[in-house]
Amino acid sequence: MKVIIDLIEDIRESIHNNETYIITGMLLKEKAKNSKELIYAGEASIGSFHIDKIAKELILTVDKELEPLSIGELIKHLLILEMDMMMYEVKLAVSDEHEPKELVGFGFNATDGKYALFIMS
Repeated sequence: MKVIIDLIEDIRESIHNNETYIITGMLLKEKAKNSKELIYAGEASIGSFHIDKIAKELILTVDKELEPLSIGELIKHLLILEMDMMMYEVKLAVSDEHEPKELVGFGFNATDGKYALFIMS
């Protein structure tokens, strides 16, 4: 489980708060012959986010109709949150048909300027 403060710290440490990076969701799957090995299964850009105060979650949403969400746009909203909200779980919603998924990790691609949120299928 990843929480908002984990996300903020990773953005600061890994990409030095570079506001131009876009946020993407990346799907990982277990390799058929070795369940301890993960393989890349696709990615999609994140278009929006919202905070669910009842469920205590930050939901980032894949939306190909919207401009990709940048680190600059996201982080300015996160840094002003109250301290108790920093412990809200971060989840990724890939479609309306599926419940938001728990993040398993973060990553980045400096060449493409992408900051990745990893989920498992």
